[in-house]
Amino acid sequence: MSPSSSRIPYGGDYNPEQWPREVWDADHWLFGKAGIDTLTVGVFSWSLTQPAEDTYDFTVLDRVLDRAAAEGRQVCLATGTAALPPWLAKKYPEVNRTDFEGRRHRYGQRHNFCPSSPVYRRLATAMARRLAERYADHPALLAWHINNEYGGVCYCELCADAFRDWLRDKYVTPAALNDAWWTTFWSHRYTDFAEIEPPSALTEHWRGPDHTAFQGSTLDYFRFTTDALLGCFLAEKEVIRAHDPVTPVTTNFMGMFRPLDYHRWAPHLDFASWDSYPPLDAPPTWPALAHDLMRGLKDGAPFWLMEQTPSTTACRDVNPLRRPGELRLATYQAIAHGADAALYFQLRASRGACEKYHGAVIGHAGRDDTRVFREVAALGEELALLGDASLGARTPARTALVFDWDSWWALEISDGPSRLVKYQDVVHAYYRAAREAGADLDVVPHTADLTPYDVVLAPALHMVKGDLAARLEAVADRGGTVLATFLSGRVDAHDRAFLTDVPGPLAPLMGIRIDEWDARRAEFTQPIPEIGSAGRLVFEIVQLRGAEAVATYGSDFYAGTPAVTRNAHGDGEGWYVATALDQPGVDQVVRRVLARHDLIGPYAGHQGVETANRVAPDGTRLLFLLNHTAEPVQLTAHADATDLLTGKRVGAAEPLILDPLGVAVLRLQ
Repeated sequence: MSPSSSRIPYGGDYNPEQWPREVWDADHWLFGKAGIDTLTVGVFSWSLTQPAEDTYDFTVLDRVLDRAAAEGRQVCLATGTAALPPWLAKKYPEVNRTDFEGRRHRYGQRHNFCPSSPVYRRLATAMARRLAERYADHPALLAWHINNEYGGVCYCELCADAFRDWLRDKYVTPAALNDAWWTTFWSHRYTDFAEIEPPSALTEHWRGPDHTAFQGSTLDYFRFTTDALLGCFLAEKEVIRAHDPVTPVTTNFMGMFRPLDYHRWAPHLDFASWDSYPPLDAPPTWPALAHDLMRGLKDGAPFWLMEQTPSTTACRDVNPLRRPGELRLATYQAIAHGADAALYFQLRASRGACEKYHGAVIGHAGRDDTRVFREVAALGEELALLGDASLGARTPARTALVFDWDSWWALEISDGPSRLVKYQDVVHAYYRAAREAGADLDVVPHTADLTPYDVVLAPALHMVKGDLAARLEAVADRGGTVLATFLSGRVDAHDRAFLTDVPGPLAPLMGIRIDEWDARRAEFTQPIPEIGSAGRLVFEIVQLRGAEAVATYGSDFYAGTPAVTRNAHGDGEGWYVATALDQPGVDQVVRRVLARHDLIGPYAGHQGVETANRVAPDGTRLLFLLNHTAEPVQLTAHADATDLLTGKRVGAAEPLILDPLGVAVLRLQ
């Protein structure tokens, strides 16, 4: 289920409650000039709509929605339950979170509620219920937006009790838990679930949440926190559904957000949405990976870009400005990867507090002649011309990348071999290589159906669960290629080492055996001469058990042993990369894999040009071409097409010129 629209919803977060009524008049006039038709409202309105426990006041929200409807605009209505009102925290102090150090916080900040608090659940669901009763049939309502950017961890006694209940449901007996957590280590064997404490600075940790003596308990607390916050979302969704069975419900995610496993949330969303704030010095493949991850949450269905800045952020130590053209390029990149909405934070700049310098469509002076406003308005005109051409379109990928939160957590909380290995960095390196080779990718969970794919990339797949190893072998058996990397296949679902040769269940597919591994500081590099590359951080010492060496280490006592291997398996292959190759090395290996399946894109030779394909529900093929460079690029179209942004026809006889930071959306004939 996704919102119905005849064009890409365009707009963003709007907080008219911060302003007098005359400013609203100016805002809506400016919205009209900018082509803004969608407003996200009520995100932080709880203290306004419920000034006391027994008092509700929807006067302002009524005016906001009625004004939007009168102006022909649609509303994504938030429940406002992300930040507690002061009276609630004062009256019921148990709703305030207890931090990792064991300190109960007083009122302040946001995302400040304990997810296990019955009082929070009662009052949050009461608010959601009243909103649904009041606005379910409002003509402006387009979607429900529950809470906001869920996150944060609580270690209070309520959460401790809830964690124990969660463990009872999962393990049933202390004996099963002891086996999963390997508690005979350090005399930690539990005889009753009541003996268990949340893993915090007061128990198993000593230098922060990632430095734990018992990875099994920490891993389960991460899973518990994901489920506890999901429970808050589901409680609100349930009461909304009781009064509104039709309008789609979502909450805004944060892309590659480590604390929460979004795959556990995905089945409960009507559509995925997320807030994109990549570092502006990051390569374009970084936000692209996050877009594809969000698209993969709902089995390839389009998502909403719920927030992005029109100019600059305010939450970082240094907040660079988006240069002319960068906003347009970033927006079309999101659409190219599956976005069916393009929304901003924020529409009007706040006058005070920590976001007063955050970029906005409308600045403090309320002008329509700023560069940012002009760019937003011009993009609004273009999106109106694009209409519904891309709505509901899907990506016809033949390459998949497995993204697994459990592997992320388990890898980074592990003691050894190196805390310098970061899951995101490893995954991004392989994603980047495939994207820059012109391949379309689906980013999928470990449970995904892999039969549509010719190539499956599984970098840093530290944890192998369920039947994944068998399904990866099946990819190779039918002629596909599977690529895994160092530190893959090490542990089971409880973070226990496999009692077999590394890489555990992946060993038959990879045709190798690993007994030892070396780790060095970041500045040390190990030459890999056959591919003109170098390895870093971790160097697994590989013995061939059917595989062949593609490249070898060039120094130390393991010089000449394999660093990259290829193994024939069925009609396909299993590739293994035993070290953290530099990006050119990753590029070379991934291109060899893609070339075997004719998946190198026709524009792969144009550095800085990103391509993405989408197929509309009526079968129309769309090719997005994005120039991430500061120079114009001339391309030869490989099929007759029409650029939907200009109306021009292109083909072999009519080359296409992409301006610096330019975009083309080609409808292929």
